[in-house]
Amino acid sequence: MTWTFTQNVAVFLDAAGASLAARPAENTLVLTVTATLRDSGPHAYGSGVPVLGWWRGADGEVAGTLVRTPPFVPILGTAAPEAVEALPDALPLPGINAERGAAAALASGWPRHRVDGEQRLYRLGTLVPPSPAPAGTPRTATTADRALLIDWIRAFGAETGQSGDHAERIVDDRTAHRGLTLWEAGGVPVSLAGVSREVAGTVRVMSVYTPPEHRGRGYAAAVTARVSHVAREEGAREVLLFTDLANPTSNGVYRRIGYEPVGDRVLITAEPE
Repeated sequence: MTWTFTQNVAVFLDAAGASLAARPAENTLVLTVTATLRDSGPHAYGSGVPVLGWWRGADGEVAGTLVRTPPFVPILGTAAPEAVEALPDALPLPGINAERGAAAALASGWPRHRVDGEQRLYRLGTLVPPSPAPAGTPRTATTADRALLIDWIRAFGAETGQSGDHAERIVDDRTAHRGLTLWEAGGVPVSLAGVSREVAGTVRVMSVYTPPEHRGRGYAAAVTARVSHVAREEGAREVLLFTDLANPTSNGVYRRIGYEPVGDRVLITAEPE
């Protein structure tokens, strides 16, 4: 029963890919991060070297996964309690992004820590498009929209406490697979929603953003419903999204259009004594 670590994403996926795919919703972050590392290279998230790990139980099966892309704190996938307990001795942790119970267990061993965010994972149940629908229509974003998309992805990051350093890469990657959709009203873009590439039968709705001057008119719900519908039509078994628990408005919007809660994740940073 031990953790094994590597810097090679192919080695990690060979060892842990089946375990991740067995619970793709709960492992969505590890799946999408490792897919990006595989497709875009080890420095997709920064100049630091990624660390990827898996834990095997007494039966030899993988029952815990972790990925760290500096400067971000490690992301813990589904993990048995024994894997969580063994992790601090196996790898120095500057913090953790994990399911609430695992995050609390790890943080209990740090003299000081701070909670930097709490997120709720949702999966799409029965889609309920907003009614009445707001004015306007959706369209797939293209390379002609690149400057606007980069500005909006950066604005989204600033509002949600995420880095905007990789906005260009995000826009170029998602535009390449038709993964960004704009809602237009009167011929003017008023809202944006993106989806990740399909991994293990799942896609995740991401980067839902409406500029402040266009909020309160139902555009975000409409564009999210649109991309969710398309993802299902294109064969995704699961359509997922995360919300910030500190934002009751977005949580309410997504539940009204058919998203159902799966579980909560907590982002915690260890602080020096």
